[in-house]
Amino acid sequence: MPTHFRRDGDVALLEIDNPPVNALDLQVRSGLQAGLRRAADDPAVKAVVLCGARACFPAGADINEIASGVAFHRPILLELQAQMEALGKPIVAAIEGAALGGGFELALTCHARIGAPEARVGLPEVKLGLIPGGGGTQRFTRLAGPAAALEAITSGTELPAARALSIGLLDAIAADTVRAAVQWARRLAGGAAAPVLARAREDRIAVFEPDLFVSFRAARARAFRGQLAPWRIVDAIEAACTRPAHEGFELERQWYLECRESPQCKALMHVFHAERAARRIADIGPQVAPLPIERGGVVGAGTMGTGIAMCLANAGIEVTLLDVSREAVARGLERIGALYGESVGRGKLTGEQADAARARIRGAVEYATLADVDIAIEAVFEDPALKCQVFERLDRSTPPRAILASNTSTLDIDRLAACTSRPQQVVGTHFFSPAHVMKLMENVRGRASSPQALATVMALARRLGKIAVLAGNADGFIGNRMLQYYGAEAERLLEEGATPEQVDGVIEAFGFAMGPLAMRDLAGNDVGWAIRRNRALPADERWSPILERMAAQGRFGRKSGRGFYLYEGRERRPDPQVLALIQEVSRELGIKRRAIGAEEILARLLHPLINEGAKLLAEGVAARAGDIDVVYIHGYGFPAYKGGPMYWAEREGLAKVIATLEQLAASHGARWRPCARLREAAARGGWESA
Repeated sequence: MPTHFRRDGDVALLEIDNPPVNALDLQVRSGLQAGLRRAADDPAVKAVVLCGARACFPAGADINEIASGVAFHRPILLELQAQMEALGKPIVAAIEGAALGGGFELALTCHARIGAPEARVGLPEVKLGLIPGGGGTQRFTRLAGPAAALEAITSGTELPAARALSIGLLDAIAADTVRAAVQWARRLAGGAAAPVLARAREDRIAVFEPDLFVSFRAARARAFRGQLAPWRIVDAIEAACTRPAHEGFELERQWYLECRESPQCKALMHVFHAERAARRIADIGPQVAPLPIERGGVVGAGTMGTGIAMCLANAGIEVTLLDVSREAVARGLERIGALYGESVGRGKLTGEQADAARARIRGAVEYATLADVDIAIEAVFEDPALKCQVFERLDRSTPPRAILASNTSTLDIDRLAACTSRPQQVVGTHFFSPAHVMKLMENVRGRASSPQALATVMALARRLGKIAVLAGNADGFIGNRMLQYYGAEAERLLEEGATPEQVDGVIEAFGFAMGPLAMRDLAGNDVGWAIRRNRALPADERWSPILERMAAQGRFGRKSGRGFYLYEGRERRPDPQVLALIQEVSRELGIKRRAIGAEEILARLLHPLINEGAKLLAEGVAARAGDIDVVYIHGYGFPAYKGGPMYWAEREGLAKVIATLEQLAASHGARWRPCARLREAAARGGWESA
């Protein structure tokens, strides 16, 4: 059995041993039920300690059981919790490792919780489109208060032990956690302190700001737009504060079941599994060991280079940031210092953590300073000739073992590899802006890239806290290859009668944080135009002249204060001059402007993405439809609760996608026609069947 019962004098220890993370699957739940009965029946047992083998408290429920319904096979978590509360003997949780989701709900049911210094706790169910279903919202709120509960549970944040202690979720922190928990349980059993269940606590919910829930809902309206679970979490926390205890627990359970059956939960379950599948590379097995990365070099001290340097430094890697002049390096280091200051101000890092990371970054102007790096990442302007020069110099300056990586978002990795004497060690590492914030890392396999080089950058992504997807070497790889249709169609919609606010409004109402034109402004319209200049179109297609004219007028986007919108900081507002520019283009092209509805805008923007995704699957540039979903969720803002573009299209109906593309092909060119892989998927009922 994966649950062991042992005695430490008059204290029974129930140790969960279900590797790798001690998930609360059916066998574990059955073992806990038996162990609790044994403790109840043994008069020599005065108290109980719950703990996990291998210094790992249960990290949550079994995700596969939730999806399949096995999580509802008896005994369910609620029955175990009722058994714990009716035991009549104190129960203490010894939390080592991560106690998350159902694991933390189990701990919250105990009379006390002792955490290891490195322990983490939290209720991340919202990330799967769920709310806690084992009383998590109720007990957390009664222990820590509603303000802390709202922040932590709606975000799914993992709280470090020190924070959990400060808000009342932990009773103590101890290095010898199990021993301390045994002593605590023994004191409770001996009457040194009255054991009190979280369910019975009311002191933290008796007084709170009267407008707390109104103001929180208003502040999160944009972030939670279109989602079910975050709003239900707020409702459940409010119920904990305003309803009798039994009603709060009952409402939480009802809302958990509502969320569990929702399309959003199913979509987020898909994303969870897709992220994990993306780590696996079919032709690279576990026998291929990644190279250790302790020192890195970043060439280019601009926006991307400084962000990448911060990623490496935050992961404990020593970084040399190189640029052509001391002035450029100084500007880059100044920017890094400012960004670390912002992180400290927002509470993302402590001052000590920021200082330690900043100290790992040194500036340089000589390539000779890269003589001891394990990886060098090029992050210069998106110009093939310039990048090739950088790779030639890196090849001469870095150790023969070093991996040479390019942060290019579109360019040919094989062309860059040909500029070196070690093409087997050249790969793409496409970070997304801002690199120190965005989760996606689109790694790119060149024709000669070795299995070890690929294994290394995939492992590096995990060390940096990124979600990695491996793409084949094709123009734009996965994300930007598809994005060219998205951006191009946004401009065609402008030509035909839509405004920037309408186009972006439709996409943002769909669930994106930012529409395609606002995203162009963020990335830089000069950058978009530079990328476009390096792409040749078939004879039956054309680029809209809108982007070129925007760049020519210095409308680069946020960085220049004007693009498709006018900017004051991050705030954007419509610009009548942009509308006049668009109307002038329409007149020159002989296009009669018309009203365009939201449904048409959505279909014309998203359906071409699906077609190009199907081509990527057919060509092997993307290994799985789920890889494309992961790229678009974490790199381009596709709403995770809709599962990504390929998942969404499959459920919306691939026949609808085909119909849109057949209409567009007549005016846009042959590349817009539905591809064979898309037609096969539509005929067979999905991507995995095609």
